[in-house]
Amino acid sequence: MQIGHPAGAAQTRSTSAPAPVNANANANANVASLRVFVFALFFIFGGITSLNDVIIPKLKDLFTLSYAQAMLVQSAFFAAYFVVSLPAAAIVRRFGYMRTAVVGLLTMTAGCLLFIPAASSGMFVTFLAALFVLAAGITIVQVVANPLISMLGASDTASSRLTFAQAFNSLGTTVFPYVGAMLILGSLAKVDQATLSGAALAAYRAAESQVVVHTYLGLAIALAVVAALVWMNRNKLVEHASPEGSILKAFGLLRQPRFAFGTLCIFLYVGAEVAVGSLIVNYLMQADVLGLGDEAAGKHVSLYWGGAMVGRFLGAYVLRICSPGKVLASAGAIAALLLLVSATNTGALAGWSLLAIGLVNSIMFPTIFTLASEGLGERAAEGSGLICMAIVGGAIVPLLTGYAADMSSLRMALAVPAVCYLLILVFGWYARRPLQRC
Repeated sequence: MQIGHPAGAAQTRSTSAPAPVNANANANANVASLRVFVFALFFIFGGITSLNDVIIPKLKDLFTLSYAQAMLVQSAFFAAYFVVSLPAAAIVRRFGYMRTAVVGLLTMTAGCLLFIPAASSGMFVTFLAALFVLAAGITIVQVVANPLISMLGASDTASSRLTFAQAFNSLGTTVFPYVGAMLILGSLAKVDQATLSGAALAAYRAAESQVVVHTYLGLAIALAVVAALVWMNRNKLVEHASPEGSILKAFGLLRQPRFAFGTLCIFLYVGAEVAVGSLIVNYLMQADVLGLGDEAAGKHVSLYWGGAMVGRFLGAYVLRICSPGKVLASAGAIAALLLLVSATNTGALAGWSLLAIGLVNSIMFPTIFTLASEGLGERAAEGSGLICMAIVGGAIVPLLTGYAADMSSLRMALAVPAVCYLLILVFGWYARRPLQRC
């Protein structure tokens, strides 16, 4: 995902909401002003998701966490996708797209504001709670965003609008880590926490947490403004009620081998992408890699996500002339190879080979999704709703990677995402030919 978070993940998670009626698209063809809000949503939720890669080293230093404990940031965040995606679809059915977008934005605002009591408490678990609420809001917004952009114009140009909107998502994942590194990692203190205890330690953590609070407080203000603007324009969108139906029947699709394998690969891909992004700062700070300082290493996270943005445009062309399955298999092979190169080398080669994985990540989510959904026909929406739950891989694979780092080293921990990419390679080769159904 490039969840990525981010852009690819948005594509799948949002389709768990009821599909817009074509008539709606024609009725809303001239509502150009609403597109601005949707582009802003893509930019915001992509950027906030990638900001986790910057906050992880800050909290790791502040609470003297192990790698596995630090990865609980991603676990708390991505667990919300698994828990909230289906309820979010129900909210859309009940209140419509625009009002649900406001619900999501206000939930995100609440999550950002929860960083204030989290910092005051001086406890790591309160930060995890704030991140979960923030991610719950992001999930709701993502369930809304893609169907909404498809409604805001003619149906024959929906794909181009969605691609353009996803570019804003990638822009967010590139800009936010760079700015976040300056705001959050630029102030890492050098106090030896071993010399502190009790009230002194709690006071130190509360004081040092303020840079995180200020960052997320600024985000809360921006989110509240966007929510107000969306609410003011809520009646501009023409919507028709979608038929009710239980999405639980989608689980029957797992009896189809290709769909089940593809769903597993979404789990693996999101997990691998998030795991690598989460380790970049600490990895590049190692003396035998690039030996960068906190802030400089944090700024390099933007290169990882920026590579995915560039790769999306390149991949769009490649996928037009080559078999998607073969392209996916090649991308999985290259990603695994880059991890091997990084783990077995030092210096610039080790650092830049890890960052280059962002480039090959770019085509994975949409390609896996397309190959897994092939042949589903009228059940495509059910399938995408189920696939969105597999994004919980972003909560589990990074945690396993963190445990591996604690038991061995950061270099050896790269074997965990490498295995994920190798399985994606297998799926790409397995699905290289069009699905034949009786």
